[in-house]
This record gives sequence, structure tokens and C-alpha cells, in this order.
Amino acid sequence: MILEIKVPSPGESITEVEISSLLVNNGDFVKKNQVIAEIDSDKATLEICAEASGRLFFKAKKGDTLKVGELFCIIDTSFFKKEENFLKEDKKIGNFLKEEKKEDKKIVGKKEDNFLKKKNKFNRFFIVKKLTKLRQTISEKLVEVKNKTAMLTTFNEVDMRNILYLKNKYKFSFKEKHGVKLGFMAFFVKSCIRALKNYPDINSMIDEKGKNKICFKYYDINIAVAGPKGLLVPVIRNADTLSFREIEKTIKNFSLKIKNSTSTISIDEMIGGTFTITNGGIFGSMLSTPIINPPQSAILGMHSIVERPIVKLGKIKVIPIMYLALSYDHRIIDGKEAVGFLFSIKESIENPIKFLIGSKENLNNFF
Repeated sequence: MILEIKVPSPGESITEVEISSLLVNNGDFVKKNQVIAEIDSDKATLEICAEASGRLFFKAKKGDTLKVGELFCIIDTSFFKKEENFLKEDKKIGNFLKEEKKEDKKIVGKKEDNFLKKKNKFNRFFIVKKLTKLRQTISEKLVEVKNKTAMLTTFNEVDMRNILYLKNKYKFSFKEKHGVKLGFMAFFVKSCIRALKNYPDINSMIDEKGKNKICFKYYDINIAVAGPKGLLVPVIRNADTLSFREIEKTIKNFSLKIKNSTSTISIDEMIGGTFTITNGGIFGSMLSTPIINPPQSAILGMHSIVERPIVKLGKIKVIPIMYLALSYDHRIIDGKEAVGFLFSIKESIENPIKFLIGSKENLNNFF
């Protein structure tokens, strides 16, 4: 029996995908539910699994772009048939294999798939590499943001001493109690939610027609996570209802999915969001102007923590400082709001017990 496997739909409005990797060889025997390939859409990566056990033959190659519903591969479930008998018995598949062998002969001597090396007489060369579907979409959206928004960026600096103190004091008990590390992101997510409540226009966006402002009364926070295939921004849903532990566990789960490929992050985990946080500090960035994640209206950029000489009460002190950046759409957010929003985050980070925890008595229970 010949089973056809067609390209699944990764999500609503997606019509085509790119074959990003083939995890088995053409003609291999596969087991039911075995992951055989990965496909990239303009939003995320999706795994394709074998729907039955048998010998598999791909209809497409790595790098090909296919329509949703198009034939991707076939599986011969006559598992114990020898290849030569299989080819005689099923002329259709036999012809397909012969055509593939002819195609293989045509590409003998060509460079590695998706690469083109060109040399000149000085033995200098360059490589032309096809952009993935995800990277193409990211590129288009970033250019669109620059062209269609009035983007400005405002900056501030934050004294990180109190956050570092709490993080170092409670990191072991927090890990033992909750099974996850206490990081900086939970503090910044909580600080952003407080600031979004104080400055609701930051938690708004302009509709597609450009005539209405949509004001969100919930707080879905995108967290930028760098992975092998680019920067992805999964969403922490209803972040205002979550504890430090729940925020850190959610972020850890996203990070494992994106970086370690233990499982594939879903489209649903990527869609939506009302505000985005990106942390260039983990790569050593001192300062940047982050680009808004469309169709949102603002994004917070965190950066590296560096000891700097700061004047406090007329005296110079060496203090761990982080520079913060808020890029915002000036069409609906005024400079006064943007500056106030960033100062609200500074307030929360510099005095987390007062603004995020409530009191010193709550500390032991809080973490």
C-alpha cells in the first residue's frame, strides 16, 4: 500500500512552506510517528512525522517551497518487500526513483545544496546562501516597520544593585523550591506590566487601516529568544496574573523549545502579544535601538550590566548599571508617555520591594 503524506497547514493564513531539513534519507525505512522532516513557514518551524511504518521516498528536496496540501513524500507500507520487487510491482514509484537518479546525475559536481561558491583567479570566493522562509518574512516585516511607523527611541539607565542583591540572596532557595532559576526577566516582565498599566497607550496599536487605535486591557508579553534559525518572540499570555515562578518557567520552556529543539514551538505560542521585551545584554550589547515588533507600538530593549562611576549625593560610586531603550511608534505614543513609561520601569527595578513585592515581610514567601 502506498501512503501519501501532504504538506500540513502550520496555521491560519499560511499558504506555503519551505523544506528546512530532511531527517531521514530517501529510501529509508521509517516507523510510524517518527519525525522525518522540518518545514519553515513565515511564523515558525513545524515537524512532519511518518503516518505509518514503511519505506519512505521524498517528493521534494531541502530548500524547496511547497504549497499547503501539496504532496511531500510517499511511504510504501509493504515493509518487507525487497527494493527490486518493489520497483517492478509499483511502476509509478519506480519511475519516480529513476527520475530522481537522473536528477542526481545532473547535479554531480554542483556545490552543496543551497550554496553557490564562486572563485576568481586570486582564490577568493564568496558564498550565496538562500534565506529561509522565516528569515525572509522577518526581513520584510522589519523593513515594513521602518517604512510604516514613526519610530523613535528613548533611553534611561537603571541601578541594578537591589535586583542583584535579591537574585543572589534567593537564587538557591528559589531553584530548590520551584525547579527553575530566578533570572532578570521576571523582574522586567513585572516592571513592564506595572508601567503598561500606568501608560496604557504603550499597550495599544493602530489597526490595519490606520484609522483606529486598539487599546488592550490584557497583558500578553512577547519575549525575544535567539535560536539557530533566527530571533523568535513567543508570548507569555496574561502575564499580569503570573507569579515570578510561573514567568520564569514559561520562559525556560520557550527557550528549550527554540534553542535545544526538544520540541517544536507552535504557531499559537507565537501569535499575538501586546508588548515585547528583547535582551541584547546576554550577547554583551551595551546599547541599541530595538525595532518594534509589528503590529505593536513599542518594545523594551535590555542591555548588559556594567559597573560604571555614578554620582550619588555628591559622591562618585561604582554601581552596576544597565542601559534601557524604549522604541515606540510616535503616531500614537507621545514622547512624554514614552519617557514616563521607561522611568516607571526604572522605579520598579531600583526599588523592587516597594513596587513589585509590596513589603520586606513578603520576601520569603514571595520567592
